Amino acid sequence: MADAQPTPAMIALYDRFTHSGDMSRRELMAQMTRLAGSAAAAGAMLGVIGGQADAAPLVAADDPRIKAADVRFDAGGRTLGGYLAQPVKGAAAAPRVLVIHENRGLNDHIRDVARRLASAGLVALAADFLLPAGGTPTQPDGATSAEDVARGMIGKLDRAQTVADGVAMLNWLAASAPGKGTPGAVGFCWGGGMVNALAVAAGPALRAGAAYYGAAPPDAAGAANVKARLLLHYAGLDDRINAMGPAWQAALTAAGVRFDAFTYPGVNHAFNNDTAVGRYDAAAAALAWERTLALLKSPG
Repeated sequence: MADAQPTPAMIALYDRFTHSGDMSRRELMAQMTRLAGSAAAAGAMLGVIGGQADAAPLVAADDPRIKAADVRFDAGGRTLGGYLAQPVKGAAAAPRVLVIHENRGLNDHIRDVARRLASAGLVALAADFLLPAGGTPTQPDGATSAEDVARGMIGKLDRAQTVADGVAMLNWLAASAPGKGTPGAVGFCWGGGMVNALAVAAGPALRAGAAYYGAAPPDAAGAANVKARLLLHYAGLDDRINAMGPAWQAALTAAGVRFDAFTYPGVNHAFNNDTAVGRYDAAAAALAWERTLALLKSPG
């Protein structure tokens, strides 16, 4: 099974499990077992479709080019924060960026993404949007994995309050973090949708936003409030998210918002996540990352 690759049906099943909220892990395993032929094969497929918690980072926590640490701050009586990574040299003049996690919370992969940005010369706050609810879990809850617990917690967040927390984190970056200028944002999956939502809610407090396979806001009329330049990354095989794109892009165009939208053919949702080897696409990820860095480093 080491060289086996997941089928589109397996990936679609996992996508349903992680995004619809209508399937238990037991049902996921039962259906995956039918697709894979055995429970052992199903477990192996889930291991390559989902992110691997023990995957080696691209930029180590002790990389001498950067420094990184957890940060906490008060925002209207709410404790917010995350993981702040910055270059050792030039941080005072570096662009700032808010990094928004997938629906599994602030995990080691997203911390690595923040360090990658820092190694590229940016000051990056990888937010933990679950912090007000106790923080992203790191241990299982009985028979429920930490990742599944985090996903359940994400599903219970109050949307309006969560968006307000995101705006507060942008304001903290602008006022209190090293670097200069109005912050940008980059987000993945759930975080990509949050980038779109923050673009509407933050107005001029967001300079630029890169949304990886992120849901469009439910009300496209909010495009009139967007002041940021946007970069929308879509996976060619991601029908669920791609169906939302045309109306959102049309609204942005009508509002005069500067944006670029790219669809990467033949790749799956989460193609940027190199810990999810069954969906990761190195070529698409490299091209999208190059475009993202160019946006986040641009003056506006």
